[in-house]
Amino acid sequence: MAQLQPDNRSRRGCCCRLSIIWKLLVTIVLIVALIVFVLFLIVQPQSFKFSVKEAKLTQFNYTTKTNTHTLHYNLVLNFTARNPNKKLNIYYDAIEGHVSYEGTRFASTDVISLNSFGRQYTKTSSPINGVFSGQRVVVFDHDQVSDFERDKNYGVFRIDVKLYFTMRFRLGDFIFPYTKGNIKCGIDVPFGSIGTKLMNAFEPTTCEVNF
Repeated sequence: MAQLQPDNRSRRGCCCRLSIIWKLLVTIVLIVALIVFVLFLIVQPQSFKFSVKEAKLTQFNYTTKTNTHTLHYNLVLNFTARNPNKKLNIYYDAIEGHVSYEGTRFASTDVISLNSFGRQYTKTSSPINGVFSGQRVVVFDHDQVSDFERDKNYGVFRIDVKLYFTMRFRLGDFIFPYTKGNIKCGIDVPFGSIGTKLMNAFEPTTCEVNF
């Protein structure tokens, strides 16, 4: 009876070990996937909800010098962040806000939570405030200037708001790693110093949340 050569026995042993390792890896992956699936069914995670509840634009005009414009602005935005989850709490670690008009960004600021970005418990809402005030040198072309004058006469400016956030979810005593994303809102903001020029009341606007 022919005996296996040493090389053949070595190859068979190697193949056997690889097969065992492969089966073990597949088993681990399946177990992890099953655990994740079960946790998903139990926790039923949902994205948080974000909306602009109030917007006040008390200054929005520009001065012209050569080919540039200096935009003077004072915009106050009151947001509401809602955690719809039944089991997950949320930590808002940072939210940076940017506002633009006609595709031109004119202000950025750290958005401040009225509860100091503390822990937001399940099924609760938190007010968040952003103040954009100051002046900025911008370059408006002829069409942008025309649109600005049109909106000024109409009394409503279309402002695009984009927020970049860093947050964490908490389940019991376990805090998940940092999650980053952005929030987009297009809002029509009535212009007026003390409300005397307001032609329309601001309508609360739901924002788009992207992870």
